[in-house]
Amino acid sequence: MHVPDGFLNIPTSIATGVIAAGGIAVAIKLAARELVDDRKAPMVGIVATVVFAAQMINFPVGAGTSGHLLGGALAAVLVGPGTGILCLSVVFIVQAFLFADGGITALGTNITLMGIVTVVVGWWIFRGVVALLPRARWSIAVAAGVGAFVSVPAAASCFTLLFAIGGQVPVPLGSVFAAMVGWHTLIGIGEAVITALIVSAVLATRPDLVYGARFGTVSARPAMTEAHA
Repeated sequence: MHVPDGFLNIPTSIATGVIAAGGIAVAIKLAARELVDDRKAPMVGIVATVVFAAQMINFPVGAGTSGHLLGGALAAVLVGPGTGILCLSVVFIVQAFLFADGGITALGTNITLMGIVTVVVGWWIFRGVVALLPRARWSIAVAAGVGAFVSVPAAASCFTLLFAIGGQVPVPLGSVFAAMVGWHTLIGIGEAVITALIVSAVLATRPDLVYGARFGTVSARPAMTEAHA
């Protein structure tokens, strides 16, 4: 979903840049409250690395666009929405400047779509679903998967809206919508499965490191502590 240079006009790119800057500013404040435990700091680096590796695998989906896993919901559930936005923003900056993956002028657009929309949508869908499920660890993984599934086509839909406002390439809007939303709905299924599996694996070993666990389980203590309870 990385938007290249020239795909959107300058006013639209500037607008998304402002949104991205504002989102990062808010995320910094949120992250200060999310990372109160120094033991969770390594998880931030792990999440950024996993998302970076997953996003480097791109494949065309038509209408001049490409698709890949996004990782917004995964980051939000593991380290918190504010920290998740910061993780993904760093990933997009490195990709744009060092790997030419996504345009420099489109950096604000990519951060907004993949770093803010996916995290915010994924996080609040997660919160809504987990509130409806039993207070158990499996509920966290299921809710994370649902959040991941919804977040991907949500970001694709936002891109289609931006293209309708400031698209610069001669591609019919209907083709862009079909390619982005249609294919990213399928990608969302894969993202949901991967997100649920990763969250389940971390919960099985170190539930205390999963930020979202505090919203869906009675206790988020380490597995070793529970074994002696």
